[in-house]
Amino acid sequence: MISISNPYMTVALSPEGGSLTSIRNAQTGREYLWQGDPAYWTGQAPNLFPFVGRLYEKTYTLHGKAYPMTIHGFVRHAQMEVESQAQSACSFLLTDSPETREIYPYRFAFRIRYALERTTLQIVFQVENRSEAPLYCGMGGHPGFQVPLEDGLQFEDYELTFPEPCTPRRVLFSPALQVAPERPLYPLADGCRIPLRHDLFDQDALVLADAPKSVTLSSPKGSHGVTVSYPQMPYVGFWHKPQTDAPYVCIEPWSILPGRDQMVEELSRMPDITQVAPGQTFENRWSITLW
Repeated sequence: MISISNPYMTVALSPEGGSLTSIRNAQTGREYLWQGDPAYWTGQAPNLFPFVGRLYEKTYTLHGKAYPMTIHGFVRHAQMEVESQAQSACSFLLTDSPETREIYPYRFAFRIRYALERTTLQIVFQVENRSEAPLYCGMGGHPGFQVPLEDGLQFEDYELTFPEPCTPRRVLFSPALQVAPERPLYPLADGCRIPLRHDLFDQDALVLADAPKSVTLSSPKGSHGVTVSYPQMPYVGFWHKPQTDAPYVCIEPWSILPGRDQMVEELSRMPDITQVAPGQTFENRWSITLW
Protein backbone atom coordinates (compact mmCIF):
# COMPACT_ATOMS: atom_id res chain seq x y z
CA MET A 1 0.00 0.00 0.00
CA ILE A 2 1.19 3.52 -0.85
CA SER A 3 0.37 6.62 1.19
CA ILE A 4 0.66 10.30 0.31
CA SER A 5 -0.34 13.24 2.50
CA ASN A 6 -0.26 16.96 3.15
CA PRO A 7 -1.66 19.00 6.06
CA TYR A 8 -5.18 18.69 4.61
CA MET A 9 -5.52 15.17 3.16
CA THR A 10 -4.19 11.65 3.59
CA VAL A 11 -4.59 9.31 0.62
CA ALA A 12 -3.86 5.58 0.39
CA LEU A 13 -3.41 3.77 -2.92
CA SER A 14 -2.87 0.23 -4.16
CA PRO A 15 -0.53 -0.92 -6.94
CA GLU A 16 -3.42 -3.12 -8.11
CA GLY A 17 -4.77 -0.89 -10.84
CA GLY A 18 -3.05 2.13 -9.29
CA SER A 19 -6.32 2.68 -7.44
CA LEU A 20 -7.40 4.75 -4.47
CA THR A 21 -8.23 2.89 -1.24
CA SER A 22 -8.69 5.80 1.17
CA ILE A 23 -9.20 9.57 1.06
CA ARG A 24 -9.25 11.14 4.52
CA ASN A 25 -9.36 14.61 5.96
CA ALA A 26 -5.94 14.78 7.61
CA GLN A 27 -7.20 16.94 10.47
CA THR A 28 -10.37 15.06 11.43
CA GLY A 29 -9.68 11.58 10.04
CA ARG A 30 -13.00 11.62 8.19
CA GLU A 31 -13.06 8.95 5.46
CA TYR A 32 -14.63 10.03 2.17
CA LEU A 33 -13.93 7.01 -0.04
CA TRP A 34 -16.19 3.95 -0.07
CA GLN A 35 -14.48 1.12 1.81
CA GLY A 36 -15.60 -1.84 -0.29
CA ASP A 37 -18.19 -3.56 1.90
CA PRO A 38 -18.73 -6.93 0.15
CA ALA A 39 -22.42 -6.82 1.02
CA TYR A 40 -22.73 -4.20 -1.72
CA TRP A 41 -19.59 -3.70 -3.84
CA THR A 42 -16.04 -4.80 -3.15
CA GLY A 43 -14.63 -2.13 -5.45
CA GLN A 44 -13.57 1.33 -4.34
CA ALA A 45 -12.14 3.43 -7.14
CA PRO A 46 -11.02 1.40 -10.16
CA ASN A 47 -9.24 3.13 -13.03
CA LEU A 48 -10.70 2.35 -16.44
CA PHE A 49 -8.40 1.78 -19.45
CA PRO A 50 -8.39 1.20 -22.41
CA PHE A 51 -12.20 0.84 -22.39
CA VAL A 52 -15.14 2.00 -20.31
CA GLY A 53 -18.08 -0.30 -19.63
CA ARG A 54 -19.12 -3.31 -21.66
CA LEU A 55 -18.57 -4.24 -25.28
CA TYR A 56 -21.10 -6.23 -27.30
CA GLU A 57 -20.08 -9.91 -27.13
CA LYS A 58 -17.09 -8.77 -24.98
CA THR A 59 -15.25 -8.21 -28.25
CA TYR A 60 -13.88 -5.43 -30.43
CA THR A 61 -12.05 -5.42 -33.74
CA LEU A 62 -9.01 -3.49 -34.91
CA HIS A 63 -8.40 -3.42 -38.65
CA GLY A 64 -10.62 -6.45 -39.00
CA LYS A 65 -9.04 -8.65 -36.31
CA ALA A 66 -11.16 -9.54 -33.27
CA TYR A 67 -9.90 -9.16 -29.69
CA PRO A 68 -11.57 -10.01 -26.36
CA MET A 69 -12.06 -7.33 -23.71
CA THR A 70 -13.76 -7.50 -20.31
CA ILE A 71 -15.77 -4.74 -18.66
CA HIS A 72 -13.82 -1.51 -18.03
CA GLY A 73 -10.59 -2.81 -19.59
CA PHE A 74 -7.63 -4.56 -18.00
CA VAL A 75 -5.81 -1.89 -15.98
CA ARG A 76 -8.06 -2.19 -12.93
CA HIS A 77 -6.79 -5.71 -12.24
CA ALA A 78 -3.17 -5.15 -13.33
CA GLN A 79 -0.26 -4.94 -10.90
CA MET A 80 1.27 -1.55 -11.63
CA GLU A 81 4.82 -0.48 -10.85
CA VAL A 82 5.28 2.30 -8.30
CA GLU A 83 7.32 4.56 -10.58
CA SER A 84 7.82 7.38 -8.08
CA GLN A 85 6.73 8.37 -4.59
CA ALA A 86 7.14 11.56 -2.58
CA GLN A 87 5.40 12.97 0.49
CA SER A 88 2.43 14.36 -1.43
CA ALA A 89 2.65 12.70 -4.86
CA CYS A 90 3.16 9.34 -6.53
CA SER A 91 3.04 7.72 -9.94
CA PHE A 92 2.08 4.23 -11.13
CA LEU A 93 3.20 2.67 -14.41
CA LEU A 94 1.95 -0.20 -16.55
CA THR A 95 3.72 -1.17 -19.77
CA ASP A 96 2.62 -3.64 -22.39
CA SER A 97 3.44 -7.32 -22.09
CA PRO A 98 2.82 -10.43 -24.17
CA GLU A 99 -0.39 -10.88 -22.17
CA THR A 100 -1.71 -7.37 -22.83
CA ARG A 101 -0.80 -7.56 -26.52
CA GLU A 102 -3.04 -10.63 -26.85
CA ILE A 103 -6.04 -8.45 -26.05
CA TYR A 104 -4.76 -4.94 -26.89
CA PRO A 105 -2.17 -5.04 -29.69
CA TYR A 106 -0.07 -2.01 -28.77
CA ARG A 107 3.24 -1.21 -27.19
CA PHE A 108 2.39 1.43 -24.63
CA ALA A 109 3.11 2.95 -21.25
CA PHE A 110 0.10 3.90 -19.11
CA ARG A 111 0.76 6.09 -16.08
CA ILE A 112 -1.49 7.32 -13.32
CA ARG A 113 -0.09 10.30 -11.45
CA TYR A 114 -1.52 11.56 -8.16
CA ALA A 115 -0.60 14.85 -6.46
CA LEU A 116 -2.11 16.64 -3.47
CA GLU A 117 -2.68 20.39 -3.64
CA ARG A 118 -4.28 21.63 -0.40
CA THR A 119 -7.73 19.91 -0.29
CA THR A 120 -7.59 18.65 -3.89
CA LEU A 121 -6.24 15.38 -5.25
CA GLN A 122 -5.04 15.95 -8.81
CA ILE A 123 -5.12 12.84 -11.04
CA VAL A 124 -3.50 12.45 -14.45
CA PHE A 125 -3.97 9.54 -16.85
CA GLN A 126 -1.01 9.49 -19.25
CA VAL A 127 -0.87 7.29 -22.35
CA GLU A 128 2.43 6.93 -24.22
CA ASN A 129 2.24 5.24 -27.62
CA ARG A 130 5.37 3.15 -28.19
CA SER A 131 3.91 1.48 -31.29
CA GLU A 132 4.48 2.38 -34.93
CA ALA A 133 0.77 2.88 -35.61
CA PRO A 134 -1.85 5.15 -34.01
CA LEU A 135 -3.07 3.93 -30.62
CA TYR A 136 -6.80 4.13 -29.82
CA CYS A 137 -8.14 4.12 -26.27
CA GLY A 138 -10.73 5.28 -23.79
CA MET A 139 -10.34 5.98 -20.08
CA GLY A 140 -12.27 6.96 -17.01
CA GLY A 141 -12.50 7.13 -13.24
CA HIS A 142 -14.87 5.19 -10.96
CA PRO A 143 -14.42 6.47 -7.37
CA GLY A 144 -17.11 5.61 -4.85
CA PHE A 145 -17.89 7.99 -1.99
CA GLN A 146 -19.53 7.31 1.36
CA VAL A 147 -23.13 8.48 1.62
CA PRO A 148 -23.82 9.79 4.16
CA LEU A 149 -20.53 11.56 4.77
CA GLU A 150 -21.39 12.45 8.37
CA ASP A 151 -23.40 11.12 11.27
CA GLY A 152 -27.06 11.98 11.60
CA LEU A 153 -27.81 12.20 7.88
CA GLN A 154 -29.42 9.76 5.44
CA PHE A 155 -28.68 8.83 1.82
CA GLU A 156 -31.74 10.80 0.68
CA ASP A 157 -30.42 13.97 2.36
CA TYR A 158 -27.73 14.19 -0.32
CA GLU A 159 -27.73 15.53 -3.85
CA LEU A 160 -25.44 15.84 -6.85
CA THR A 161 -25.14 19.47 -7.91
CA PHE A 162 -23.67 20.96 -11.07
CA PRO A 163 -22.12 24.44 -10.81
CA GLU A 164 -24.64 26.05 -13.16
CA PRO A 165 -28.04 25.27 -14.67
CA CYS A 166 -27.83 22.90 -17.62
CA THR A 167 -29.88 20.60 -19.85
CA PRO A 168 -27.91 17.36 -20.05
CA ARG A 169 -28.95 14.35 -22.07
CA ARG A 170 -29.21 10.88 -20.58
CA VAL A 171 -27.30 8.07 -22.26
CA LEU A 172 -29.61 5.07 -22.41
CA PHE A 173 -28.54 1.43 -22.31
CA SER A 174 -29.89 -1.87 -23.54
CA PRO A 175 -30.78 -4.64 -21.05
CA ALA A 176 -27.25 -5.97 -21.64
CA LEU A 177 -25.86 -2.51 -20.74
CA GLN A 178 -24.61 -1.55 -24.16
CA VAL A 179 -25.33 1.96 -25.44
CA ALA A 180 -28.75 2.50 -27.02
CA PRO A 181 -29.28 5.13 -29.75
CA GLU A 182 -31.75 7.30 -27.81
CA ARG A 183 -30.41 10.23 -25.79
CA PRO A 184 -33.35 12.11 -24.21
CA LEU A 185 -33.11 15.31 -22.21
CA TYR A 186 -32.67 14.70 -18.48
CA PRO A 187 -34.33 17.52 -16.49
CA LEU A 188 -32.62 18.51 -13.24
CA ALA A 189 -34.16 19.93 -10.08
CA ASP A 190 -33.71 23.72 -10.18
CA GLY A 191 -31.82 23.12 -13.42
CA CYS A 192 -28.70 21.85 -11.62
CA ARG A 193 -29.49 19.23 -8.92
CA ILE A 194 -30.05 15.47 -8.77
CA PRO A 195 -31.53 14.55 -5.36
CA LEU A 196 -30.25 11.11 -4.41
CA ARG A 197 -32.60 8.16 -4.13
CA HIS A 198 -31.60 4.52 -4.17
CA ASP A 199 -34.01 3.75 -7.02
CA LEU A 200 -32.10 6.14 -9.31
CA PHE A 201 -29.78 3.20 -9.91
CA ASP A 202 -32.30 0.37 -10.22
CA GLN A 203 -31.52 0.12 -13.96
CA ASP A 204 -27.76 0.54 -13.37
CA ALA A 205 -25.78 3.74 -13.98
CA LEU A 206 -27.21 7.17 -14.68
CA VAL A 207 -24.91 8.54 -17.39
CA LEU A 208 -25.14 12.10 -18.69
CA ALA A 209 -23.77 13.91 -21.74
CA ASP A 210 -23.66 17.68 -22.26
CA ALA A 211 -23.30 18.37 -18.53
CA PRO A 212 -20.89 20.81 -16.85
CA LYS A 213 -17.36 19.60 -16.18
CA SER A 214 -17.66 19.27 -12.41
CA VAL A 215 -20.21 17.97 -9.92
CA THR A 216 -20.51 18.14 -6.13
CA LEU A 217 -21.86 15.51 -3.73
CA SER A 218 -23.22 17.21 -0.61
CA SER A 219 -26.24 17.70 1.65
CA PRO A 220 -27.92 21.01 2.50
CA LYS A 221 -28.19 19.57 6.02
CA GLY A 222 -24.46 18.82 6.28
CA SER A 223 -21.11 20.56 6.31
CA HIS A 224 -18.96 18.16 4.25
CA GLY A 225 -18.90 17.25 0.58
CA VAL A 226 -16.75 16.27 -2.36
CA THR A 227 -16.36 17.81 -5.82
CA VAL A 228 -15.15 15.85 -8.84
CA SER A 229 -13.87 17.93 -11.78
CA TYR A 230 -13.23 16.41 -15.22
CA PRO A 231 -12.44 19.14 -17.77
CA GLN A 232 -11.47 16.69 -20.55
CA MET A 233 -14.23 14.11 -20.07
CA PRO A 234 -17.43 14.45 -22.12
CA TYR A 235 -19.50 12.09 -19.95
CA VAL A 236 -20.20 11.62 -16.25
CA GLY A 237 -21.89 8.62 -14.69
CA PHE A 238 -23.43 8.04 -11.27
CA TRP A 239 -23.88 4.55 -9.85
CA HIS A 240 -24.30 2.26 -6.95
CA LYS A 241 -25.17 -1.42 -6.99
CA PRO A 242 -28.66 -1.64 -8.55
CA GLN A 243 -31.74 -2.45 -6.51
CA THR A 244 -30.00 -2.08 -3.15
CA ASP A 245 -29.78 0.48 -0.36
CA ALA A 246 -26.01 0.78 -0.84
CA PRO A 247 -24.54 3.62 1.28
CA TYR A 248 -22.29 5.07 -1.40
CA VAL A 249 -22.40 6.66 -4.83
CA CYS A 250 -19.79 6.52 -7.58
CA ILE A 251 -19.00 9.63 -9.60
CA GLU A 252 -17.51 8.42 -12.87
CA PRO A 253 -15.94 10.77 -15.43
CA TRP A 254 -15.60 8.99 -18.78
CA SER A 255 -13.77 9.92 -21.97
CA ILE A 256 -15.81 7.44 -23.99
CA LEU A 257 -19.02 5.44 -23.76
CA PRO A 258 -19.37 1.65 -23.64
CA GLY A 259 -19.91 -0.25 -26.87
CA ARG A 260 -23.13 0.16 -28.80
CA ASP A 261 -25.86 -2.45 -28.65
CA GLN A 262 -25.84 -5.19 -31.30
CA MET A 263 -22.51 -3.94 -32.70
CA VAL A 264 -19.01 -5.33 -32.40
CA GLU A 265 -17.09 -2.06 -32.35
CA GLU A 266 -14.18 -1.32 -34.68
CA LEU A 267 -11.86 0.38 -32.21
CA SER A 268 -10.55 3.04 -34.57
CA ARG A 269 -14.09 4.18 -35.40
CA MET A 270 -15.68 4.26 -31.94
CA PRO A 271 -17.29 7.60 -31.10
CA ASP A 272 -15.11 9.81 -28.85
CA ILE A 273 -12.11 7.47 -29.15
CA THR A 274 -8.78 9.00 -28.15
CA GLN A 275 -6.08 8.65 -30.82
CA VAL A 276 -2.42 8.89 -29.81
CA ALA A 277 0.09 9.17 -32.66
CA PRO A 278 3.21 6.95 -32.71
CA GLY A 279 5.83 8.25 -30.31
CA GLN A 280 3.40 10.74 -28.75
CA THR A 281 1.93 11.07 -25.26
CA PHE A 282 -1.62 12.03 -24.26
CA GLU A 283 -2.74 13.26 -20.84
CA ASN A 284 -6.22 13.46 -19.33
CA ARG A 285 -6.50 15.35 -16.03
CA TRP A 286 -9.24 15.26 -13.41
CA SER A 287 -9.50 15.91 -9.68
CA ILE A 288 -11.26 15.21 -6.38
CA THR A 289 -11.71 18.04 -3.88
CA LEU A 290 -12.83 17.56 -0.27
CA TRP A 291 -14.62 20.08 1.89
